[in-house]
Amino acid sequence: MLELKNVCFGVESDGKDKEIIRNVSFEIPDNKLVVITGPNGGGKSTVAKLIAGIEKPTEGKIYFNGEDITEKSITERAKMGIAYAFQNPVKFKGIHVLDLLKIASGKNINIAEACEYLSAVGLCARDYIGREVNSSLSGGELKRIEIATVLARSLSLSVFDEPEAGIDLWSFQNLIEVFGTMRKRIENSSILIISHQERILEISDEIIVLKDGSIEKQGKKEDILPTLIGTPEALGVCRNNVPVKGEPAVC
Repeated sequence: MLELKNVCFGVESDGKDKEIIRNVSFEIPDNKLVVITGPNGGGKSTVAKLIAGIEKPTEGKIYFNGEDITEKSITERAKMGIAYAFQNPVKFKGIHVLDLLKIASGKNINIAEACEYLSAVGLCARDYIGREVNSSLSGGELKRIEIATVLARSLSLSVFDEPEAGIDLWSFQNLIEVFGTMRKRIENSSILIISHQERILEISDEIIVLKDGSIEKQGKKEDILPTLIGTPEALGVCRNNVPVKGEPAVC
């Protein structure tokens, strides 16, 4: 289980302290899919980076399975079982998909095992196993390969920062199915997704709404989602890459 307790984060801007995250507290229980949503600039991606260890809180604590990880590095958190997927997956010129899956798994997996991970994310293994992870792959292909590496690692917590960013509608629809597959394949794990997308909100167990650096509401999907969709209070939620009525969102 991941727990944030009274977490704050600020930076210095033009000689002044700027607070980005204010006193944020929440839990991500085991075996749950939690989505953080809210208006652009509300601090969603910053929270994801704080969890991954890319940024460190200026106040507050972060616990993972009961251990204080507030000062631990990205590498230390990864070894403990936390994965972080960027909005735009990293390209690795000269590295092939099979090599990437071997690195992710931490062992010398064979082609059959690697193909199983690719098939789980809807890719024809024969077409991708020998491909180079470079700009020849589309955004949707890179996203799926990145998720395949998460499956290969079998981690306790997987954090996805706006996984729908930069992919077409067809790839996005398949991405939803991939998250469903991921939940079934990795036991005793949790998924945290930063997203505006209604379809992703719909597959969540719990929703956290972050606005102006603070939690505005949080709870079970059944309680929170109806307050976001199709109302003047909709916080930048998108449906099929189109903003739903409410505050503007980049979908």
